[in-house]
Amino acid sequence: MTSYKRFEDLPVWQCAVDLAVTMFPWTQHTVGRGNGDLANQLQRAVLSISNNIAEGFERGSTNELLQFLYIARGSAGEVRSMLCVMERIPAFRDFKSEISDLKSQCEGISRQLRSWANSLQNSDIAGQRHLNDRARRQFNQNQQRAAFIERQEQFRKEMDERLRREAEQRQKPDSQT
Repeated sequence: MTSYKRFEDLPVWQCAVDLAVTMFPWTQHTVGRGNGDLANQLQRAVLSISNNIAEGFERGSTNELLQFLYIARGSAGEVRSMLCVMERIPAFRDFKSEISDLKSQCEGISRQLRSWANSLQNSDIAGQRHLNDRARRQFNQNQQRAAFIERQEQFRKEMDERLRREAEQRQKPDSQT
């Protein structure tokens, strides 16, 4: 499992920012013509996705992170809902393809957020804020133990492969006589 130090490195945050970067000019070009309130609401909702991911990440506890991930997911749903409404409005008929692409991006972000939230709910770690010295030592020991076991497994595989090759080499001269 990858450990991220900064929210800017999170793939889901990057996807949310990409969506916002796409959404802003699109809303100004298409939605903004006589529909300023809708454009403004779309822009605020799409920004809320990445902002809530960032805020939750920076909070320091798993429970708070989960809370903000659910808020971010709700914002992705809000954006998707507005896009669904726009699909049914005749004035946006020419933008069905763009709307569909934006909805797909929102769905992908929602899936990532749901998966992350599910993994956090099943985690024993309550977050950085809750790690006292004893818990930190235990966590680090567990990480080191897992890394050691992984190295042992890799060594075992390499040795098995080496022994297999040596056995094949020993059999080659026998078959030639």
